[in-house]
Amino acid sequence: MHPEILHIGSLALRSYGLMLAISFFIGLWYVIKRSQRENVNVNFMMNFAFVVIFAGLIGARLAFVLFHLSDFASDPLSAVNPFGAGGHFGIMGMNLYGGVLLSIISGYIYVRRKKQSLWHVFDIFAPTVALGIGITRIGCFLNGCCFGVPTDLPWCMHFPEGSIPYSQFGDACLHPTQLYSSLYGFLLFVALHYFDRRKKFYGATFAVLLMVEAFFRFVIEYVRYYEPEMIIHFGGVSFTYNHLIAIGLFALGLA
Repeated sequence: MHPEILHIGSLALRSYGLMLAISFFIGLWYVIKRSQRENVNVNFMMNFAFVVIFAGLIGARLAFVLFHLSDFASDPLSAVNPFGAGGHFGIMGMNLYGGVLLSIISGYIYVRRKKQSLWHVFDIFAPTVALGIGITRIGCFLNGCCFGVPTDLPWCMHFPEGSIPYSQFGDACLHPTQLYSSLYGFLLFVALHYFDRRKKFYGATFAVLLMVEAFFRFVIEYVRYYEPEMIIHFGGVSFTYNHLIAIGLFALGLA
């Protein structure tokens, strides 16, 4: 684990933030190349990418704060203040699906206002979402967040003392759910990249992204650790808020 890559003066560069930045630049490069090949206005696609990325960051942070309101009760400004204690720079705490939902809404509004082909644009951008998952989950692993529950599987991992997983489970061997998600993201990126070349209609690639992501997330939720307040108990069944969102995304992909 390497939560911090380097220190510049009193500021620390965190591994998750670095991976997030890398995913943005690689994703933008991919979108530009795809746009050129498909004769879509590159400037429009770059602006679209910035809109959905910015909306994704806001949505991811907003969802995290809403799900952890008690953590910000004593210091509400810490929800938006990038300068943390100990010289840390950056926003710690994101919820993927909050970012996905606000990105979809913002992207839809932007494309409609510019009178472009909605599903063509979403198809071009879809593989970069999977690529972003693959890259940023490496950041999660290095940071020690988004970890799994204890298991005795041969590939389980011990996290070092002082890490977030250690504070919850001690020296127990845990599911490396960050690496599961990273591998899945890279494989889905490759699959979507080649599927898009053979699709029968615009919107198919984006629909596949939604359904596959929803299915994967629904399954992995059962081996990922969550705080008690993130778990819903109903009629003897336990599930997370992300389960509900995953069901909604799958339904949207089928529509």
